[in-house]
Amino acid sequence: MSHRHPAGGHGTASVRAFAVATLINLAYTGLEAFYGFLIGSLALLSDAAHNLGDALGLALAWGAARLATRAPTERHTYGWRRATLLAPLANALLLTAFSGALLLEAARRLSAPPELPAWPVVWVAAIGIAVNLGTALLFRHRHRHDLNRHGAYLHLLADAGVSIAAVLAGLAMYWRGWYVLDPLLAVLVALVIAIAGWRLLRDSFEQVMDAVPAGIDPNRVRAWLAAQPGVAGVHHVHIWSLGSEEIALTAHLVRPEHADRDGFLDATLTGLNQHFGINHATLQIESGPGCWHDGRDPAPHY
Repeated sequence: MSHRHPAGGHGTASVRAFAVATLINLAYTGLEAFYGFLIGSLALLSDAAHNLGDALGLALAWGAARLATRAPTERHTYGWRRATLLAPLANALLLTAFSGALLLEAARRLSAPPELPAWPVVWVAAIGIAVNLGTALLFRHRHRHDLNRHGAYLHLLADAGVSIAAVLAGLAMYWRGWYVLDPLLAVLVALVIAIAGWRLLRDSFEQVMDAVPAGIDPNRVRAWLAAQPGVAGVHHVHIWSLGSEEIALTAHLVRPEHADRDGFLDATLTGLNQHFGINHATLQIESGPGCWHDGRDPAPHY
């Protein structure tokens, strides 16, 4: 039986990225909320609420990234890495709640949209484009392999898109007097939040429930293990996420011949990491098919 831990090295960078993004987004949220209240713009206020939700989500992710760097203990033998799976779930629930509140307020204003000074909307939204694209770049590296970073990256890109729409709406209000665009933009923000929240909720719930991580085909993993030298059978294969950058596997391999057992284990573990990104594998080697592995035997086995 053996296991291999990931090389790591991304924890400190992730904590720093979340810290910088959280502080920048909080500062911009305050600016946007101030001008939203000052001119009575629902578009700015709704986007400020959206950005506040994202800032809270980033703060959760920041805290999770810090927890993930804590060393394992006798009670928490895997450490706190799974905190990076819980933070996106909480973030998704926050986003869903914000989307419902924004839709209700936007629907109330659609019948009688107030006249607004358009240029503050344009300039504040233009700052939002720079803020959101700039902070999104902090999470671009490895975001597809880390749900915590991926959720932050997608949220910030979506925020940049909403800010672009706000700039266009402000220009249309100035040139054409289309003040109905203010509550309509709030509806757009709410829909963006709802879609992003639902996707993140689905993905994070899957990982919290120990689903096989996206991008890994368990059948290919079983077939690859079965093709290793001397392996006559593969069973009891489980694949799940330990944290945002660590994928675990346990499996029983039937290998009647025990030649070069340590070399076989090292090569197999290295291959799982190289081919599938599975970097915390534990393999049980059996010499025959006698192991009861389908979970139906009521008697304990040691």
